Amino acid sequence: MDVPVIVVGAGPAGLFLAAELRLGGVDVLVLDELDRPSGQSRGLGFTARTMELFDQRGLLPRFGAVETSALGHFGGLPLDYGVLDDAHFGARGIPQARTEAVLGAWAAELGAEIRRGWRVDRLVNGPDGAEIEAATPTGRRRLRCRYLVGCDGGRSFVRGAAGFDFPGSAATREMFLADVSGCAIRPRQIGERLPGGMVMSAPLTDGVDRVIVCEHGTPPRRRDGPPAFAEVADAWQRLTGEDIRGGTAHWVSSFGDATHQVTEYRRDSVLLAGDAAHTHLPAGGQGLSVSVQDSMNLGWKLAATVRGWAPPDLLDTYHTERHPVGSRLLTNTRAQGLLYLSGEEVQPLREVFAELMELPEAGRHLAGRVSGLDIRYDVGPGDHPLLGRRLPPRELTGEQGATSTAEQLHPGRGVLFDLADDPGPRRAAVPWADRIRVVTAAPREAPGSGPFTGTTALLVRPDGHVVWTAPGGGDLPSALRRWFGPAR
Repeated sequence: MDVPVIVVGAGPAGLFLAAELRLGGVDVLVLDELDRPSGQSRGLGFTARTMELFDQRGLLPRFGAVETSALGHFGGLPLDYGVLDDAHFGARGIPQARTEAVLGAWAAELGAEIRRGWRVDRLVNGPDGAEIEAATPTGRRRLRCRYLVGCDGGRSFVRGAAGFDFPGSAATREMFLADVSGCAIRPRQIGERLPGGMVMSAPLTDGVDRVIVCEHGTPPRRRDGPPAFAEVADAWQRLTGEDIRGGTAHWVSSFGDATHQVTEYRRDSVLLAGDAAHTHLPAGGQGLSVSVQDSMNLGWKLAATVRGWAPPDLLDTYHTERHPVGSRLLTNTRAQGLLYLSGEEVQPLREVFAELMELPEAGRHLAGRVSGLDIRYDVGPGDHPLLGRRLPPRELTGEQGATSTAEQLHPGRGVLFDLADDPGPRRAAVPWADRIRVVTAAPREAPGSGPFTGTTALLVRPDGHVVWTAPGGGDLPSALRRWFGPAR
C-alpha cells in the first residue's frame, strides 16, 4: 500500500475527513483535480450543529467573527430556531471558499498531504484495498490504498467507478446563481415568490449581492460551462421588472433540483461522503453541513479500523447512522422545493403549512430537522435522554480549572466525563486509556438545571455523541468494548 487512506476531493467533506484521520493517527493523501481552490462559494455558512462540530475541534476562532440568527425559513416560510434550547439557524455570511481555506490549513497542519492537479480516472475496488490511476501534472501515476473515500461531489467519478447504485429523481428545472456588484438590488433574504417563479437576493461583502433565480418552465439543460450573466439578468427582469444588466458578475452558475442517494455508503474498500453520497436541492444551506457531519462520523471510525483497535462492525455503523440522515435531508429539501418553487397551485398548501409552523411542537420538529440538532443514533441500551445525541456544549470546572465539553473534544479522542468525582467509572476505563481520555469536572450550572441534571458520568465518542451515561446507560465496560474495541 502506498498510503492507508486516499481521499478523492478537496472540498469541505474531503478536507475535514483528512484532518479527522490525522487526529486518529492515520496517514492520508487527498487528491483533487483542480490546480488550486476555485475560490467560488455556493455555500454561505453552516448550520448550528456544524458550528458545534467545528467548536469541538477548536476551529471556530479561525473563522473570525461569526454572525448567527435565530431566524431562518422552511420552503420560504419563516422558521424560528429559538424554539429549541440554545439554538439558532447557524453561521451566516461565511463563504464556502473561506470554510475550505480554514479546513485545508487545519488538515495540512495535522500532516495530511494534499495533491492538486490529480484527476483520478481509473479505480479498481476489492475487499483488501483499492487501486487508482490518475493524470497528474508530471504524468500518469498509480497508487494503492487500504481504503479510498470519494468526496468528489455530486458528479462523483468514484461513485460511478466503484459501482454504487444511485437511485433518485432527475432535475425538473434549471436555476441560476450569480454574485453581482455595481447595481442596487433590493434584499430578499428568504426569497420572494412571484407569478413567474422565485427570486432571492442577499448582500455578501464589498458591495456584492448574491442573486438566485428560479423561473417557471425552465427545463434543465446540459451545459459545457456556466451560463452567461445575460441569461441571469434577462430572467431576473422577466420576474421582477428590475434591470441588473449593468452590474458586474463575479461568478455565475446554474443548478437544478435533482435528488439522489446511494443505497450503501460503503462497497468493499471504497466509501462515500458528502455530495458524492447524496445530492439535493440546496435548500436551507444544509448541503455543506451534512457533508462535514458525514466526515466527522466516518473519520474516527475509519482511523480506528486502520489502526486495528476498532470493533469488527464499527465501520459498518457509518452507513447505518448516516444513511438515514441523508434520506431525511433529501425528504426535507424536496418538501421545501415543492413549497418554494411550485406555482400558485401550492398556495393553499403553503397557507396550511404556515399555520402548522406556528404550533410550538411543529416548529421544534422542523427546526431540529433542518439544523441537525435532532439527530440521535442507536447506541445501545439505556433510557437517558442524552444517549445517542451530541454532547451539549456546556462549561465545566475541575481540578485543572475552567474548561468546556467542546474543549475536551479538541484532540479527537473518546472522553469519559466524570461529573461527580466517582472513582468507579475511572477505574473501569483504565484498560482503554490508550483510546479514551478521562476528565473529572462538574457542570458550571445551578444544581438541578441543565441537560446533565442527575447525571454522574458520560462516555462520549470522538465525534461528540454520547454512548453511555450513569445512571441509565447500562454497563460501562460493555459500552467501551462496543465503541472502542477490546480492553488493552
